[in-house]
Amino acid sequence: MRILLLLLIISSSAVAQNVQKEINEQVWKPFIKGFNEGNTLLFMNVHSKDLVRSSRDSKQVLTWDQYNKQTEDWNSRRTASYNIVLRFTERINNDSQAIDVGIYQTSWSAPDGKKGVSYGRFHVVLRKEDSTWKILVDTDSREGGTIGEQQFLAATPME
Repeated sequence: MRILLLLLIISSSAVAQNVQKEINEQVWKPFIKGFNEGNTLLFMNVHSKDLVRSSRDSKQVLTWDQYNKQTEDWNSRRTASYNIVLRFTERINNDSQAIDVGIYQTSWSAPDGKKGVSYGRFHVVLRKEDSTWKILVDTDSREGGTIGEQQFLAATPME
């Protein structure tokens, strides 16, 4: 009986890791690339059309259309180069739904040489739509500046 339980646990862990790799390939890698390159189409393509987006710091809740417009506007005005890195504190999933929680680090470099780094926590709910993972709910916050390099480095890197 113990061997059967152990095999079940190992099997569940392997399935969870496979789902996380699939999510990384279908969502997080294009998300990062789209964000860093200012590519609105690539960035928004990983989001469900049923998206609920909230930057909790700005106290807004946006639909996919509103978030797409906001992203287009921001990308058309940005002059700095950006690099976002995601690390995870919690990843829960089954074969069609997932929750990813983590810390992001966004660094930027302006044409005048100014540079900066900011950190925040994200909570994302994903679901599989027509065999492809999409972000359904996306919230983030800098939590009053209490998130920093220490929390970022303590989180698990994306594999």
